[in-house]
Amino acid sequence: MEFSLFTFILCFLILLHSSESSLSLRYYSKSCPRFEQIMQDTITNKQITSPTTAAATLRLFLHDCFVTGCDGSVLITSTPFNKAERDSDINLSLPGDGFDAIVRAKTALELACPGVVSCADILAVAARDLLTMVGGPYYSVPLGRRDGLVSKSSAVEGNLPRPTMPMDQIIEIFSRNGFSVQEMVALSGAHTIGLSHCNEFSIEIYNFSKAQTFDPSYNPRFAMALQSACAGFQKNPTLSVFNDIMTPNKFDNMYFQNLPKGLGVLASDHGLINDPRTRPFVEMYGRDQDAFFRAFAGAMQKLSVLGVKVGSNGEIRRRCDAFNNFSS
Repeated sequence: MEFSLFTFILCFLILLHSSESSLSLRYYSKSCPRFEQIMQDTITNKQITSPTTAAATLRLFLHDCFVTGCDGSVLITSTPFNKAERDSDINLSLPGDGFDAIVRAKTALELACPGVVSCADILAVAARDLLTMVGGPYYSVPLGRRDGLVSKSSAVEGNLPRPTMPMDQIIEIFSRNGFSVQEMVALSGAHTIGLSHCNEFSIEIYNFSKAQTFDPSYNPRFAMALQSACAGFQKNPTLSVFNDIMTPNKFDNMYFQNLPKGLGVLASDHGLINDPRTRPFVEMYGRDQDAFFRAFAGAMQKLSVLGVKVGSNGEIRRRCDAFNNFSS
């Protein structure tokens, strides 16, 4: 009897912690042997056509994983019966190139091996492949995720970092998901590529205080350049600027080199260099690109298995923007 009880408890614990262990690097080796090649071909063509795709997909991946895990729930389109994650206010600025890259890959994979590859796996691999295309580090992505069955806009608020949040709150969001301060700083290095919309930092450059127009954390000449670049953003909310003005299309450590010089775009960028908990890591990654790449690759690999669904906890969607049961 004792043995049976022990066995039951052991099996329960194994099932409880089996999600990550159920993934495999060769998950599609038999069911979709051309998976990697199809991903590479599709993603390469998209990145060549639209160079902002890499940054867009990295951001899309983070926004997916931090809300109900890496399950492709951010890809779901809203219906009259359900307001999905992608229509929460923080996700409205997610660039279309990221979504389009996943749709293209899914379409190609459905032709080659229908009903086999999940959208969650496609997003995880696309983020990694696009990162390496723009000069970033390679890391292994275990496969076998299922697509989530729920996507609710109401689940997003408070689970994603906003650039206007104080550093305490940003650290808390990452900590809640199992990431250290150092890992949070490393992942913030994704800002070495991509764009930020002017309305995300307009207060910092136009109406900071009665005494100063812009936040003194900015390099003054840079602040004036941002004011010029963002003029008219209220009429045109799509106006944006590069996060890294030095090497905007190359994944490197220039973002961290920029921050001590006052060349960060967002309030959260300045927070990283001004906060004593994060500044040492900013300085270290600014000095040592290899250290940044190792930390970023490790944090991305850890992110890729956050809250994954396996087995009966999910499905393989026929299309990435809709559940197989459309009434869900």
